[in-house]
Amino acid sequence: MQNPKIAKVAVPGPFLFPLDYLLDAEQDLLTTDCATEIKAVVGGRVWVPFRNKKVIGMVMEISESADYELSKIKPIEEVIDIEPLFDATQLGLLNWASQYYHEPIGDVMLAALPKRLRAGENAEISGMQYWQLSAEGRSKTLEDISRRALKQRRVFAQFLDQKLKSESDLNAELENWRSAVKTFTEKGWLETAHGPCLRESNYAPAPNHTLNDAQKSAVDAVLESQQIQKRFQAFLLEGITGSGKTEVYLGMIESMLKQGKQVLVLVPEIGLTPQMVSRFEAFLQTRVAALHSNLNDSERHCAWHLIRTGQIQVLLGTRSAVFTPFKNLGLCIIDEEHDLSYKQQEGFRYSARDLMVQRAYREQIPVVLGSATPSLETLHNAKTGRYTHLHLKQRAGVAKLPSLKLLDIRGEKIQEGVSRPLKTAMTQHLQAGGQALLFLNRRGFSPVLMCHDCGWQAACPSCDANMTFHMISGQNADGTVAGYLQCHHCDEQMAKPHSCPSCASEEFVNVGQGTERLEETIKEWFPDKKVLRIDRDTTRLKGSMAELTGIAQRGEADILIGTQMLAKGHHFPNVTLVGLLDIDQGLFSADFRAAERMAQLILQVSGRAGRAEKAGEVLIQTHHPDHPLLTTLIQQGYDAFATKALQERQDALLPPFKYQILIRAEATHPNDGMLFLESLKAGLQNYWQQWQEAKMVEADIDFWGPVSAPMLRRQGRYRYQLMLQSLNRGDLHRLISEMQPHIYNSPLSRKVRWSIDVDPQEMY
Repeated sequence: MQNPKIAKVAVPGPFLFPLDYLLDAEQDLLTTDCATEIKAVVGGRVWVPFRNKKVIGMVMEISESADYELSKIKPIEEVIDIEPLFDATQLGLLNWASQYYHEPIGDVMLAALPKRLRAGENAEISGMQYWQLSAEGRSKTLEDISRRALKQRRVFAQFLDQKLKSESDLNAELENWRSAVKTFTEKGWLETAHGPCLRESNYAPAPNHTLNDAQKSAVDAVLESQQIQKRFQAFLLEGITGSGKTEVYLGMIESMLKQGKQVLVLVPEIGLTPQMVSRFEAFLQTRVAALHSNLNDSERHCAWHLIRTGQIQVLLGTRSAVFTPFKNLGLCIIDEEHDLSYKQQEGFRYSARDLMVQRAYREQIPVVLGSATPSLETLHNAKTGRYTHLHLKQRAGVAKLPSLKLLDIRGEKIQEGVSRPLKTAMTQHLQAGGQALLFLNRRGFSPVLMCHDCGWQAACPSCDANMTFHMISGQNADGTVAGYLQCHHCDEQMAKPHSCPSCASEEFVNVGQGTERLEETIKEWFPDKKVLRIDRDTTRLKGSMAELTGIAQRGEADILIGTQMLAKGHHFPNVTLVGLLDIDQGLFSADFRAAERMAQLILQVSGRAGRAEKAGEVLIQTHHPDHPLLTTLIQQGYDAFATKALQERQDALLPPFKYQILIRAEATHPNDGMLFLESLKAGLQNYWQQWQEAKMVEADIDFWGPVSAPMLRRQGRYRYQLMLQSLNRGDLHRLISEMQPHIYNSPLSRKVRWSIDVDPQEMY
């Protein structure tokens, strides 16, 4: 063969670099539906042989040189894409992510593709399946269905408005609807139809909103960065809660759309996405695509395709949307940039925030990081001049900041987690026509179920944690409270025992407070008021989060109870009182970021109060009202708190003043993870000593551990971790890169699950 072409293909698996496959110029490469010669393209997918199977791969490069003998290189079996899915800049970002996070390149590539494309389906998507009433179905009523067929009656009722229904529409309203739809289709009452993958929206009237001076100044600062020449610039938009950051985003987006540019907007919570899509579409009067994990595979494929081909100009998505290829990207925005949900905690452990900044740099476009409580890392970048710092210091319109007050509950009589002053304040605000919001970041009825006679506690059999008791409406046949136990770490569930497994007593006590128990108590105290609980348990169904927050926004509930799901970006105009029941745990945690997260949570939750004409009040229950971080936050605000916290980080040489990489290992045998990390540490230290002797390093590296994780056993596995820390990021990454191939080849690695977490955000 003369000058054979070699395709460097990224395939899933523990391969740090693409694998070589042969492009035989004399061999036709066939697609599945076309018998013509097809050329593989860089940035396109191919089917390649791997061991005894065929797998999807991404062509990263086409070269005339191979890393192996030609006789050992297998040919590509099939070409899927005749045009690239990712251009050179986008491939460069994915390569950077693989190297920076020390993740196999094939796994990074798969993370960047929708599920259907990972299975080899066509990148183009023309439409989706819908159902509608047939002519025969329109002649039927609910009376034609047996009253005992409750599921069929509920499903048929959804079609009585005679609109097209997609899989997503039915998922949002119903559970287990497929068998009923199949039955009605077989009867001829329903018929299938093929429609566009993203339907046209009926846009609400465009709001007549004029930006105030501070908002307009922020918009102009970002737009001016692009007027002279196309270049990268990062902006921190720090705006207090209710200052109108979303209006600023929309002002920037509107200008970009006029220039024919596309915009990527990341939000932290799935629950925020539907309401933000509606708001963006109303303001911009154009379709906005959404991309998040609550969509089905077809919907995700649709949004991805429409953005990649430039048919839609605005994408609103959660963490994984950062990988979406754009045809003409002009601006990146990340809302609530401090939020922990932007860090992937399993598998490919990337930070969407940091990847967004890197993407904007490579695309040479501006990126805006917005928050009322910026992370200390982002604030440090703003203070050192890496980011341009923009401020919104006043609430938009006539709304005023709520008053914040610490409630000293030492010695105070507490009823189900609520102090007497807080209960009195609730009564006053409800009588005045306001809404009250109670924040408790623990769902369930009680964190611990304990035997009253012997002290036995319901522990998870797979984790070093107690199981949370969840109550079910009604009673058991024997008159006891109905409910079940659930571990919030591994999701294992079991029935509540009728008697104590240790002493056979039937007397149980509920220890601690959860949102379910709080809801039950509040209903007893205020029987004439409507109580609405919003947590993970009440928002499991698709569309339920949007439905519940809509009820709250319209003032149809008097008292809101919820977890941190309520803290992020929701606008509740009638909330005048916010009560935070238990925030002390953030003051004394082993995690050095706990105080920062506590401060952010307090101010984010507090921001739900007083967002309209009515004044707001925030009451924070604490046993430590004199704690210096709390008093600084309440009396001087987040800027003073952050300045003090940054100084403490600098004194302790912690991020952002040092860089960290956390290596985790877990195994079913108690000692395997520790042995693996001890061996790894010895190897890393050996490399480090050699570099020091050769004067190839610039700063020291600290090796902390290995030690057991704060929760040693989780999901039946024993977990350990080794922390590496240094003033020099390059040395740290070079050390891991040097050692990583040896990790894959180590016999100990076959006994454990291990992971590398760059810039870790959680130690748990």
